[in-house]
Amino acid sequence: MADAREKRRAVLKVGKHNVSQSPFVVGSIVRISMENFLTYSVCEVRPGPNLNVVLGANGTGKSSIVCAICLGLAGKPSFLGRADKVGLFVKQGCMKGTVEIELFKSPENIIITREIHVVNNTSVWFINGRPATLKTVEEQIADLNIQVDNLCQFLPQDKVGEFTKLSKTELLEATEKSIGSPEMYQFHCELKNFREKERELENLCKEKTTSLEKMKQRVERYKQDVERYHECKRHVDLIEMLERKRPWVEYENFREQHEEVKQYRNQVKKELKSLKEMQAPWTKRIQEAEENLRNLDMKTRDNTAEIRSISQKCKEKQDALEMKDKQIEEINQAFRMKKDEETNRQKKIHQTQVIIEEWQNELDTMAVCENLQPQIDAVNTELKKLQEERANIDNDISDLRADKKNQEREEKRIIDRLGQLNNIMHMKEENLKMRFRDTHSALMWLRNNKDKFKKKTCEPMMLEINVKDSSHAKYIENHISENDMRAFVFECQEDMETFLLEVHDHQKLRVNAVCAPAESYAGNLPSRPIEELHRYGFYSYLRELFDAPPPVMNYLCYQYRVHDVPVGTQKTRDMIEKVIQETGLKQIYTAEEKYAIKVSSYTKQNLSSNVCLKEARYLTSSVDTDERRQLENRGQDIRNTLKSLDVRLTVLFDRQKLLEHKDNKLRHEKKALLERGNRRRQLESKISMKHDSLRQLEQDAIDLEKEFQLANVKIKEINKQKSELVTELMHLMKKIIPLNIIKVSLTLQTTRATAEKNRLQSEYKTATVQLRAAQQRFHELDNKKQLLYEKCIELMKQARQVCRLGPNQDFPEEFQVAFQTLPNTLEEIDAFLNEEKTRASCFTGLSASVVEEYNKQTQEIQQLTEYLEGKKNELNNYKQNISQVKEKWLSLLKVMIEQVNGKFSKFFSSMQCVGEVDLHMENEGEYEKYGIRIRVKFHSSTELYELTPYHQSGGEKTVSTMLYLMALQELNRCPFRVVDEINQGMDPLNERRVFEMVVDTACKKRTSQYFLITPKLLQNLPYNDKMTVLFVYNGPFMLETYKWNMKRFRKRQRRLSRMSE
Repeated sequence: MADAREKRRAVLKVGKHNVSQSPFVVGSIVRISMENFLTYSVCEVRPGPNLNVVLGANGTGKSSIVCAICLGLAGKPSFLGRADKVGLFVKQGCMKGTVEIELFKSPENIIITREIHVVNNTSVWFINGRPATLKTVEEQIADLNIQVDNLCQFLPQDKVGEFTKLSKTELLEATEKSIGSPEMYQFHCELKNFREKERELENLCKEKTTSLEKMKQRVERYKQDVERYHECKRHVDLIEMLERKRPWVEYENFREQHEEVKQYRNQVKKELKSLKEMQAPWTKRIQEAEENLRNLDMKTRDNTAEIRSISQKCKEKQDALEMKDKQIEEINQAFRMKKDEETNRQKKIHQTQVIIEEWQNELDTMAVCENLQPQIDAVNTELKKLQEERANIDNDISDLRADKKNQEREEKRIIDRLGQLNNIMHMKEENLKMRFRDTHSALMWLRNNKDKFKKKTCEPMMLEINVKDSSHAKYIENHISENDMRAFVFECQEDMETFLLEVHDHQKLRVNAVCAPAESYAGNLPSRPIEELHRYGFYSYLRELFDAPPPVMNYLCYQYRVHDVPVGTQKTRDMIEKVIQETGLKQIYTAEEKYAIKVSSYTKQNLSSNVCLKEARYLTSSVDTDERRQLENRGQDIRNTLKSLDVRLTVLFDRQKLLEHKDNKLRHEKKALLERGNRRRQLESKISMKHDSLRQLEQDAIDLEKEFQLANVKIKEINKQKSELVTELMHLMKKIIPLNIIKVSLTLQTTRATAEKNRLQSEYKTATVQLRAAQQRFHELDNKKQLLYEKCIELMKQARQVCRLGPNQDFPEEFQVAFQTLPNTLEEIDAFLNEEKTRASCFTGLSASVVEEYNKQTQEIQQLTEYLEGKKNELNNYKQNISQVKEKWLSLLKVMIEQVNGKFSKFFSSMQCVGEVDLHMENEGEYEKYGIRIRVKFHSSTELYELTPYHQSGGEKTVSTMLYLMALQELNRCPFRVVDEINQGMDPLNERRVFEMVVDTACKKRTSQYFLITPKLLQNLPYNDKMTVLFVYNGPFMLETYKWNMKRFRKRQRRLSRMSE
């Protein structure tokens, strides 16, 4: 081994070297240099070309070398699983750290340097001492086929468990990248892309073919409509030409009528002139007769006016006589009313006397009023007592109602608050459903099947844990693993196995479950009271920051020691060195960081690591279970109180009704007593009032004899006035008789004059009728001529407008030719027009848009056909490409899997176990679902089972992972592989077997570099001269780097050997 190291050093001293002569593979790590990086201030590691066993106790810095390789080769911090910020990898107290990796390459090595700055978590890159960008570094690393993000090549300590969680597809891609030829993974990617394109093209072609068929069907329907449209167009054109000719024909008809009417009008005008000359003498005689009639009419009107005046005076006298008769009748009527009034008075006097006699008899028969006052006082006393009792009951009812209202308000407040708490629980369940759907499905099954379990079962911890202050949720979530946060908690192992059998084996759900220890840990006290830690900024232990059911708290105290992990503030962070040195705590939390402290097995000094706290995701919404329990108890008490209040109110209401009934009864008794005492006084008062009324009636007596004499005197006076009126009326009648005789004479003269006038007018009328008829005929013909002229002008204008002719434009020859083929009369044109319109109306629902749409659809069909043909050709090309690439890829893939399976099976056979690696595919055409399936069998009595995160034990998964990586080692084209502490889960027998395989495989000639990181090795293991063992020590007694001198060590060794001889 020493000679090998000397040879390696000699090779490294040469500036330029030949790849074929070097034991290193291109891309292997020649040197790792760290400065202010994690636990190292300054450190340089020079690994060998084959197997490198990095050995050292826990906490000495082995994994720091792994972190340096990852970060120095452009890896992301998240891949290491330790921290999410690169600045956290700088040694505490320093502002900058450096990692330098030297990679083997011909003719000169590549040196990649990364400076990490704590401020803003930034990095500066160098290649061979020259500044470079991250992209340039990544390209250099990719050229050397280094893949620090591939678990098949780089398996850090915190990612060992994730290898078995890789899906078959992910494992295939990682294996292709790791050991396959460059074109293999490229072929795989091309196949997936080609297949995706093929699907898209198939769907597109199918969709376009369907669209094309629909368009063809639609165009076929349009074709019939287009033919019907053209036929309709011919009828419409003919209709339009007929409508153009019709106004010209109509105009010509009216023009001919106008000429005929004009000639007849001129003839009638001549006849009218001769008739007017013949009628002049008759007009003069008729005018003389009319003058005589007017004179007679004036005399008749004067005579009639005088007669009317005298007649009016006669009428006035007659009206006065009638008025006197009415006055006499009114006097007689007044006397009769006096007589009736006296009769009614006598009847009322008699009735009043009868009533007084009856009341007097009742008063005489009534006994002297007994003394009712004691009875009335007794009733009043009872009423007062009842009123006092009713008032007390009303007060009690009012108080009870107020209490009930207060209790109901309190109950509503409690219900609202419980609703808010239930909403918070619902939000937590929705969060669980969104993040862990299988866990939520198992939760629903558990709630419906709790009767199948013997002891209490707890739902996932993220639902059961209630943080008292949401700002503390991040401490709980960073302390408890995510797997346990979504784990169900059981009190007995049998219940947990029943649950897992159902959800794992039957429902195929990926859920976690834990069993709380039988012994109670929830009541354990912390190692020291929190008061002693106040001076360091600590204010509580984790257990005091949340509530949980007893099984959950018992498990957390046992597994995570939440009762003994304190939580501090920024003050704690500021004095963290003092806290670590003085308190001896293993885990602590500051405001934003988590610290883990270990004690070195060699130096006994404290070694600390810290990570930034991640933001809480599950426990930000919490429910105070104590508050909820108190609210539910308080709500039950309120409901009981309300029932009691309702019972008491019912009793009081019944008592109130009874008292009200008694009160009404006593009031009726009091009213009857009062009425008995008041009856005598009422009778005496009524009799007195009736006597007064009787005296008034006797005083109102009427003297009928006297009234009769007064009426006769008035009647005699009126009769005297009537006599005078009759004398005056007779005198007027004598004056009116001569006037009537004159009126009759005038009437006869008027009749003779009227007859003479009528005779003259009759003779004149005959000639006038002829004249008027001639005038009427002339006016009618003149009006008709004018109307026809206007109609001709209007029709001419319409005809030119219909034909779209200008004012001075000549009639087109094409219209003349077209009009010659059409009918020449309006009747024939209208008949022809109706016939054509009837035919055109049969073509309904057609428009020019149908032709446009038909042409457009035809063009689209042609374009779509060409487009579809191109896509089908493109699809055929893709299918040919897929067939060619698939053949190349499958041939390479099957060879690779056969080789891996051969190595893997061989390694398992050497351990008396069985292991197989095969190609898994769900559908031959779905290349994105191709994967590698690993099946193992560790016991002869079992069958081959697929390697999953759940079926095999931790040691079996570790062995399977290690042997798969070893199977890749000889086939690997990557320059190096890193495996960190993978042997920790193995039993001694498997660990020895695996180590032997690692040495045998990694130390073969021209294999890639291998890093095996482990804190321990078994005794008497086989070693090889080609392997390099790097011991990692750390502590205050180590030599400084600049004091390390290998020549002095060897010289001292030879001197000691000679002395011993």
